[in-house]
Amino acid sequence: METRLGFSWRILVVLTAILAGIECGAVAEKPRGKRRHAYASMMYMGTPRDYEFFVATRVMMRSLSKLRVDADLVVIASIDVPSRWLRALKEEDGVKVVRVENLRNPYEKQDNFNSRFKLTLNKLYAWSLVAYDRVVMLDSDNIFLQRTDELFQCGQFCAVFINPCIFHTGLFVLQPSIDVFNNMLHELEIGRENPDGADQGFLASYFPDLLDRPMFHPPANGSKLDGFYRLPLGYQMDASYYYLKLRWSIPCGPNSVITFPSAPWLKPWYWWSWPVLPLGLSWHEQRRKSLGYNSELLVMLIQSAMYLAILAVTRLVRPSLTKLCYNRKPEKSIALLHASLKVAGIWSIMAAYTVPFFLVPRTVHPVLGWSLYLLGSAALTSIVINVFLLPGLSVLTPWLGILGSLFVMAWPWYSDGVVRALAVFAYAFCCAPFVWGALMKILGSLQTLVEREAFFPRLGESTELPNKLY
Repeated sequence: METRLGFSWRILVVLTAILAGIECGAVAEKPRGKRRHAYASMMYMGTPRDYEFFVATRVMMRSLSKLRVDADLVVIASIDVPSRWLRALKEEDGVKVVRVENLRNPYEKQDNFNSRFKLTLNKLYAWSLVAYDRVVMLDSDNIFLQRTDELFQCGQFCAVFINPCIFHTGLFVLQPSIDVFNNMLHELEIGRENPDGADQGFLASYFPDLLDRPMFHPPANGSKLDGFYRLPLGYQMDASYYYLKLRWSIPCGPNSVITFPSAPWLKPWYWWSWPVLPLGLSWHEQRRKSLGYNSELLVMLIQSAMYLAILAVTRLVRPSLTKLCYNRKPEKSIALLHASLKVAGIWSIMAAYTVPFFLVPRTVHPVLGWSLYLLGSAALTSIVINVFLLPGLSVLTPWLGILGSLFVMAWPWYSDGVVRALAVFAYAFCCAPFVWGALMKILGSLQTLVEREAFFPRLGESTELPNKLY
C-alpha cells in the first residue's frame, strides 16, 4: 500500500510540475558577443511532422542555452520555413538563423530512397558557416545531459559510430570550409555513391576511412586538433541501449548526449512515447524546464471541456436515446439488421477509442496527453453505450486495460528492460480473457437489441393481433 501511495504521489508531483511549466517557459539567454564556435541544426519543410521538428529544435536549443555553452546557437533554415517560426527562434530562443535554398537531391530515383530524407542534404550547408572555427552539427532528436564544448577541440571532421561500421550523422564536428562545401556540391552534381540517398549515406561515402581514424580525446591545454577522429559513443548514446538495462552504462567517453535514431512515430516529443518508451519523459522534462507547453494549453482546455460536456449530456439524455432505439420500424430482413447492427456497434466502439488519440496535440506532455485521451475515450464510449444500450463495464474494459497497462509500463522499479518487457507481456496475457469476455457480452447485447426491435412493435402502436380473414 505504501508503495502504491508513493507512486501516486510521484504522479501528482509530475502533474504539478507540468502545470507550472505550462505557465512559465524559461527564456533563452541572449548571445554574448561574437563567438568562434557554434552548435547548429537545420529545419526544412515538406514532411507531415514539420511542426513537431520545429518544437524539438527549440527545446534542444534552449537546453543548450541553459547549459551555458560557450558557442552560438545556429539554425540553418530553408527559405520556405514560416517566418513566425523563425521569429520565435530569433527573438524568444536567442538563435541565429541562416536562410538557405534547398539543395536538390540527385538520389530521388534510387529504389531504396525514402522521401522523408529528400531535403536532409541541406545539412551540407554547415560547411559554409565559415564565420566559425568549429561547428557541432546536430539533429533535433538529441538530449544533452551536460556541456560538450570540448568537441570544438576536435579536427576537420569527427563523428560517432553507433553502428559498428557506419558513423551516425545525428551529431558530428566539422571545420567549416568553402572549398569543402563547393567540392561536396560538385560531388552531388556528378552523382557520388550514396547508399541511402540521404545525408547519412553521402557523408559516409565522402569520409570513407573514418573508421580507421584514432579516437578523440580532448587535449588538456584546450588546443584544437587537426585531422579526422572518431568520437566516443558517449556523445551519441542510442536510446535503445538504455531500454535493455534501464540505465546508462556507456564506458566510452562522457555520457553526454542521448539520440533517438528510431522510427519517426517513436520520437521522444510525442505524448505517447512515454511510458511506452521510458526515455520519452526525459525529453519532456527538458521541454517543461525550458519551452513550456503554452502553445497546446488552449487546445487541451477546449477538448477537456468538450469531453466533460459529452459525459454530462449522455448522462442526462439517456432515457431519450433509449426511446429512440425502440422507435424504429422492424426491418424486412432480420439477418441483415442483425449483421449491420453488430458491425455498427463494434466500429463505433473502435472509433470511440481511436478518434481521441488523434485529437490530442502531438507534442503535449505524456501525462497530460494520456489523461486527455482517457477522458476523450470515456466520453465517446458513453455515447456508444447509450445509443446501442450496451453494458457499460464491458465497453469500458479496454479503457481499464489501457489504464492498467500505463501503470505497468510506468512502474519505476524494474531491475532491467527484460523484466519490464516480461511484466508487460504477462499483463497483456492476463487481460486477454477479460477483453474476450467483454466482447462476447457486447455481441450478446447487440443480439438482444435486434430481437427486441424485430419482435416488439413501435412504441405507441397497438399490440392487438389482427383478425383472421378465414
